Amino acid sequence: MTIHSPERSLAAELKANVSVPFEKAAAMPKSVYTSESFLAQELEHIFAKEWLCAGRTDGLKNPGDYLTMEIAGEPVIVLRDRDGQLRALSNVCRHRMSTLLEGSGHVRSIVCPYHAWTYNLDGTLRGAPAMTLNEGFCKENVALPAIRCVDWKGWILVSLNPDAPDPEESLKDVDALVGYLDMGSYVETFREEHRWNTNWKVLGENFMESYHLPVCHSGTIGGFVSLEKMTCPEGYPAFNYHWILKKGDAPLTVAHPSNTVLTGEERVKTWLLSIYPALFITLTPGYFWYLSLHPDGPDHVKILYGGGMHPDYAGDPEAQKHFATLKALLDDVNDEDRGCTEKVYKGITGKLSAPGALSHLERPNFEFAQYISSKISG
Repeated sequence: MTIHSPERSLAAELKANVSVPFEKAAAMPKSVYTSESFLAQELEHIFAKEWLCAGRTDGLKNPGDYLTMEIAGEPVIVLRDRDGQLRALSNVCRHRMSTLLEGSGHVRSIVCPYHAWTYNLDGTLRGAPAMTLNEGFCKENVALPAIRCVDWKGWILVSLNPDAPDPEESLKDVDALVGYLDMGSYVETFREEHRWNTNWKVLGENFMESYHLPVCHSGTIGGFVSLEKMTCPEGYPAFNYHWILKKGDAPLTVAHPSNTVLTGEERVKTWLLSIYPALFITLTPGYFWYLSLHPDGPDHVKILYGGGMHPDYAGDPEAQKHFATLKALLDDVNDEDRGCTEKVYKGITGKLSAPGALSHLERPNFEFAQYISSKISG
């Protein structure tokens, strides 16, 4: 007798869901949002294997600047070492396994809060009090395990997977689309952390489609959106995207008047990039904002929310006033998204709810579901 595990059943259900032509597509099965066992598969096969965003590289400017994150239950430190190199290290002491640093900030060395074992910024052990009588202890043999960390276009990407393809290769098609904007030159001006009562995929899908803008964002940006003018092109294996053309008279959303490099639509095009699995970027010629997500149970998501300006605007004194206005708008838009995505999750848990057919404006959602299925089934 063959015994089918819940994990295999859910993976098979999702695989069947995404195996139809897009013209017949429906939203993902409810179980992939609510199941603890499916989340465990996501953590193992997606979050522990893929590249995740820890923020912007200019958020760690000086040696000793650090931030912390958790990837699939693994505590991680990201920092600048004394040579200015970006590093990621295990955030667990090699003695009695206390976590080391919290939040973000600046340190000269990494000191364990439990027994004061002290590590250099490259992870090597500098000192360990009262260890001289242990004949098996050798300080030179102790170091915090290194974790892969790269600077990709100004984004800090971290992966627990030693075999994950380099982002320069797996995301090379991003360059073909938005390379002319030089994401690496943008200057971050804010970074915040939030936690919402919804599944991480619900929030990811919400970013990927602009179908919801007229209604969900009726109090902010919804009135400026025309569904008839929206297009959702086919995406790539590692990301999907769409774009919006903005009016040329809106501050920050278009190229700075002094910019003579960008021409035509390049000056007014806003890109929405969904980098799998969990980095979502809105990129304009004047500013950017982003969300980096990590599940916190099926029913909650941890959110890194940040943004900033193109260097043309970063040095413009008038731009600071415009950006303050923009940030207030972005916060209002985020509040609207929180309300909508938390309502979706509440609806998913209802006994009478069922996934419906997708609009042609939700192609990115279908491709995202195919990506999730490929990793869980693969």
